Amino acid sequence: MALDLLVLRGLGLGDLLTAVPALRALRQAFPRHRITLAAPRALDALPPLTGAVDGQVDVSGPGPIPMDRVPFERPDIAVNLHGKGPQSIEALRRTGPGRLISFGTGPAYPDGVHEVRRWCGLLEWHGIATDPADLTLGVSDRTGPAIVHPGAAYPARRWPPERFAEVAAALDDVVVTGNAEETPLARRVAELAGLPPERVLAGRTTMADLVDLVSRSRLVVCGDTGVAHLATAFCVPSVVLFGPVSPALWGPPPGWRHVALWAGRNGDPHGERPDPGLLKIEVSEVVDAALEVTS
Repeated sequence: MALDLLVLRGLGLGDLLTAVPALRALRQAFPRHRITLAAPRALDALPPLTGAVDGQVDVSGPGPIPMDRVPFERPDIAVNLHGKGPQSIEALRRTGPGRLISFGTGPAYPDGVHEVRRWCGLLEWHGIATDPADLTLGVSDRTGPAIVHPGAAYPARRWPPERFAEVAAALDDVVVTGNAEETPLARRVAELAGLPPERVLAGRTTMADLVDLVSRSRLVVCGDTGVAHLATAFCVPSVVLFGPVSPALWGPPPGWRHVALWAGRNGDPHGERPDPGLLKIEVSEVVDAALEVTS
């Protein structure tokens, strides 16, 4: 008889990638179970690359999910990697699991720890061994272009496009990426940098396309957003600009040519203006870091 293990992580790109060590730990701990990930359908190119997931059901965040949004019944084990709130706990309870692993029903939710470490810690509390460094999905052959990704979910995390343009102009073989809504921003960066329109890939890539692009790229320059975690996953040298949130909470692992720039100030990550700390990062710092990690 097949045993089902359901994992809830109904959030975004970076959220899923920071959960890879926890997913792999579950795969190792429960080799006889079929693991189904409840996550947004838009991310479906990624779970197969983890080697830890057998199937996926569509659950979209990013915030607390309605109690009827996990389309699954009677898993042997349900694991809440979504959050600590009552909505996600109740959503999983409604699936009728034999066992529920979650903050709120086990250990206290830890503040002030890195996102990768948080979910590994939840599993370790339940006796499941983890490796927080197990983040890699592959290694770039570095034959692709440098990626400049100026967008982020909230204005507080968006470095000015004029500055991204100066960085892009200082680099060779650059493309500008983003989702469909970020296309005007990407076009502005490219125009200011003197790049031709065909170098703007924003709005023209599926998730699978973006994964393929990053997996071949030689450099990623971006803010605190999901593409930074893709660079980590494929061991691509990166320069990541942090503003309201410390890289100690969401940044790349130390070493392997990842540079996290931060002015040392905390702020509102959902703010409607660029964070003052983010604005303290100068173009020269970013260019110098980019040249250093690719040398």
